[in-house]
Amino acid sequence: MSSTGFAKDRLDRFQEVVERDVASGLYYGGAFRIARGGETALDVAIGYGDSDRTIPVRTDSIFSIFSVTKAFINVLVLRAVELGIFGLTTKMADLVPEFAGAPRDRATIMHFLTHTTGMPGVWEAAPGALQDRLDEAVAAVCANIHGTSEPGTRCDYSPMANHALLAEALRRTDPAGRSIHEILRQDLFDPLGMRDTHLGIRPETRHRHVVPDMRGTVPIKVRSRDNDDDYGLFTAEYNECTWAGASSTSADLFRFAEMLRGEGRLGDVRILSPRTVRIARQVWTGDMPNELYQAVALRAGYAPPPAYIGLGFSVRGPRIVNHQFGTLTTAEAFGNYGAGSMVFWVDPELDITFVGMTAGLLSQARNIERFERLADIVVGAAL
Repeated sequence: MSSTGFAKDRLDRFQEVVERDVASGLYYGGAFRIARGGETALDVAIGYGDSDRTIPVRTDSIFSIFSVTKAFINVLVLRAVELGIFGLTTKMADLVPEFAGAPRDRATIMHFLTHTTGMPGVWEAAPGALQDRLDEAVAAVCANIHGTSEPGTRCDYSPMANHALLAEALRRTDPAGRSIHEILRQDLFDPLGMRDTHLGIRPETRHRHVVPDMRGTVPIKVRSRDNDDDYGLFTAEYNECTWAGASSTSADLFRFAEMLRGEGRLGDVRILSPRTVRIARQVWTGDMPNELYQAVALRAGYAPPPAYIGLGFSVRGPRIVNHQFGTLTTAEAFGNYGAGSMVFWVDPELDITFVGMTAGLLSQARNIERFERLADIVVGAAL
């Protein structure tokens, strides 16, 4: 038995599959980290960051992580609940009074974490709006995105609105009146040693940034006031896009995931209580489908699966369904993913942590298939 708890030949198989996919052009390359019981068994960079194959991916490459950004807000919201700043049953309208009007004003923090607010899952709050300032995003959501169903009755994944408002709730209730950047840095990134994680791309790390190639998979422009690019938010130095604007490395994201595997603790640092993490990795959406992924499933020709969402986290769930966390992981495996390229998950029963960060975005269905296949190889390697 390997000291890492994995069969070496099966981990070799994992690398071979990634290398084959990259050689076929499925995607350009990626950085992957796999561990069991906190002990790293595989930490590799394979392939390239660009279609011309001129920029090799490195283990310290910085990726734009898209919706994995939401995981950081989720954890800080749960931390705020633990500190008694607000509760899971607190209505968002009580924290952000502009978020008025029935039925959305009945949506609670829990509804926001579980994507059951009753608002439609839109990609932008106003056509062509800049997405780099939190106050502007919140104002646009409050003005333009209204509830279409009673909170708790429908699961509609929110690409941007939920985590703009959750971040604003953190900012408005912060005892020190800090910015969202300061809250993220001081309460999460610095304590966990996530030195390369940031909202935006810092000048000193720009040479390591893998500029994302959307390959036609993102339905809107994602612009910044700092440049003229259609997807300039992901190359700008600064943003407050708390739903998709963070950048990170496989090492930093691994530290975050290991904190979750440790039930809120990494080394001597505690971010959440064990009880909170255990509640967060339970399914709270019942058998409701995720409306976004129901459409993906129907287009791809397979049965729409349940949403399987916990308190901010995607959860593997009890049924065998098409899932980025695989079909062999256990029911409480949980994590987050982003825009056809990023995923991390933790399986608390198997004690496995997985981080995958790739270049060259895939469509949603192809991305689910890709990461499902890789997750099953990882579990199949566990001894």
